[in-house]
Amino acid sequence: MGIFYGSLRHDVTGRKKSGNRRKAKAFSRGSVSNTQRVNFRRSMPEYPSHTDTVGVAARVEPQQYTGTLVKGIGTMHKSNAVPIINEQEMKDIARMRR
Repeated sequence: MGIFYGSLRHDVTGRKKSGNRRKAKAFSRGSVSNTQRVNFRRSMPEYPSHTDTVGVAARVEPQQYTGTLVKGIGTMHKSNAVPIINEQEMKDIARMRR
């Protein structure tokens, strides 16, 4: 266990921790004393999963960039890279003051 920074009385969100913890029941068997935790979990039946795994929707085709939209990359200010889509944007970026 590493170093624990923070309070032991409060959790990470800042709320105060509750002081009442679950206590272990102590019982003695002759001269030897043991502690046993109380089990609060009830038994539940185990249901099998559905065997038909066809699915509910059609598979979506992955999107791929074809390389036809962006014509190039321009620099607006310092190292701010901007995609250039058409001829007009190229002229606008070239005319901007630096």
